[in-house]
Amino acid sequence: MATFNTHSFIKHDDYMTPKHAWTDINQYIPKDKVVWEAFYGDGKSGKYLKELGCKEVIHEAIDFFEEDRGEIIITNPPFSLSKEVMNRLYDLDKPFILIFPSSKINTQYFRKWKHKGIQIIIPKKRIHFEKKVNGETPKNWKNACNFDCFYYCYKMNLPRDIIWLD
Repeated sequence: MATFNTHSFIKHDDYMTPKHAWTDINQYIPKDKVVWEAFYGDGKSGKYLKELGCKEVIHEAIDFFEEDRGEIIITNPPFSLSKEVMNRLYDLDKPFILIFPSSKINTQYFRKWKHKGIQIIIPKKRIHFEKKVNGETPKNWKNACNFDCFYYCYKMNLPRDIIWLD
């Protein structure tokens, strides 16, 4: 019988969004709204959104759970905080685009959104995030994600509830 037993496992939840993740959905990002990229990471994600034409992007190392910025939230939050993030967004009730694993749609905390009209954009390929540990990419790290992510959207007025990117 095989078992997995280790005391050396360290959980890291710092995975940075590659530029292509925002470029792929650029046509669905409103350029005339003040965007709050709510999870700072390495700071590049906010820069990418500005490069894609967003008029104003708030991207600072501030507490998402205490602050309320911008007109729309576009972010890749830490997946370990998915439930807390979704509950906070429910309270804020503002438009958003989130990158989350596709499996989140099956959670009970996500199900409370079913009457609110969540829309989903399905990428054409997996998003391969860049891992950071103490602000550095680990030696020998391969950008290879082993699960699929969706863009979960709320109040975005997309043309369809499910959009498959080509």
